[in-house]
Amino acid sequence: ALPIYTSAATPVVIINENLARLFWPQYPAGPDPIGQHLLTGTDTRPTEIVGIAADVRANGRDQDPRAGMYFPCAQLPPQSATLVVRTNGDPVSFADSVRSQVFTIDPNQPVSDLSTMDNIIEDSEGQLRLMMRLLGTFAGVATFLAVIGLYGVISYSVVQRTKEIGIRRALGAPRNNILALVARPVIGLALAGVALGVGGACALTRLLQDLLFQVSPTDPATFIAIAILFVLVALGASYFPARRAAGVDPLAALRIG
Repeated sequence: ALPIYTSAATPVVIINENLARLFWPQYPAGPDPIGQHLLTGTDTRPTEIVGIAADVRANGRDQDPRAGMYFPCAQLPPQSATLVVRTNGDPVSFADSVRSQVFTIDPNQPVSDLSTMDNIIEDSEGQLRLMMRLLGTFAGVATFLAVIGLYGVISYSVVQRTKEIGIRRALGAPRNNILALVARPVIGLALAGVALGVGGACALTRLLQDLLFQVSPTDPATFIAIAILFVLVALGASYFPARRAAGVDPLAALRIG
């Protein structure tokens, strides 16, 4: 805890980590900023650094923390103050109690802008959260349509080869060889499509970097999961029609088309 400093004492300040790294780039491995002095505002007296606070995203979680400093109230009285109260129940039900306690200390002190933390967060991030939900919904719909389209195209291409499969079966080709023959080019196309898709996504997701918080725009888990999904869809789309075609009587397959 900091002692209470009077106006006649040496002015002190607590800086955040961002400001510490600004003046001491090697912080925290380099020199200790505590005990150093800064010139702040119009005060010609050097201000002593007595503590370092963690960075705070005061402008929203999507904004990087800024360099900042904290002065003792006795040294630099604020024009207004914010009182934060933690409750075990509905915060709104404690509004009158908090207001009465403030009036007990200072009857002339106005209390305004009472709000819950949920409302404050919603006001700060509500629009961004709505945008991300809409973007996630559109991305989910696009992925679903892509999966359906991929399955349909590959299945149709395999069905078109039913006559070829019947000929190979009539010539004595084993079922496993037929399945491998059908799946091999599909796997190649799927892997090529995944490679192109990942490359394009890595280039385009940089546009979303400012909308993300503690999430990398090139999140490996997301890319790997989507790649595996499309490869599995391609394998399923080729395997099941090829299995049905390989199980058809060769004479019946030859009469198709």
